[in-house]
Amino acid sequence: MPPTRSRPSKRPPPPTNLPTTKPSPLALQNNISASAERDIREAFALFASTTTSNPSSSSEDLDLQLLPSTSLGPALRALGLKCPKRELNELLDATDPDDSGSIPYEAFVAVAALKLNSLDGNDDDRQAEIDEAFNLFLGEGKGARGGDGDAEGDVITIQTLKRVAKVLKEDVDEKVLRDMILEANGGAGVRKGVRREEFGEVMMRAGLLK
Repeated sequence: MPPTRSRPSKRPPPPTNLPTTKPSPLALQNNISASAERDIREAFALFASTTTSNPSSSSEDLDLQLLPSTSLGPALRALGLKCPKRELNELLDATDPDDSGSIPYEAFVAVAALKLNSLDGNDDDRQAEIDEAFNLFLGEGKGARGGDGDAEGDVITIQTLKRVAKVLKEDVDEKVLRDMILEANGGAGVRKGVRREEFGEVMMRAGLLK
């Protein structure tokens, strides 16, 4: 009699109540999530140096680490945060008022959280700037449809750019205008034109948005 094969046991379903990381008191104090604080901690650790020679101290003990003041800008950029020189000087005054040349972790969290929270609050303002500039290109607010029958919304076409160049009394070669469209829409084609979202990305790359 052939041996009976045992049926493979069914795998239990994945748990749906996995514990989530709770924000620390410092994160709550600065109105950021635990995930945001983790990103800030990683950026801080990239540039911070330990302030004690105790070999038993952990490199993760942020209370024993300081960020060089000269690294504030790079640390913020590591978080994807732009910081003009004038604003950076103001943040340095706030985080290192004694001009000691170093910034503690809590102070860095405060300024990084301030920048992150301001990004969330400026989304509507940025979109308003994009819409205003985009509509200026469209003139009377009537966009053209994509050359392939795409009717999802207004687009800036090569005819749009020609009209703007004429208004500005600029003699721009058509090849230059075509290249501008292709660069803006990622090479999707001149007939596709430039949509509002792509136009906004161009403004972001050019540093035209706050």
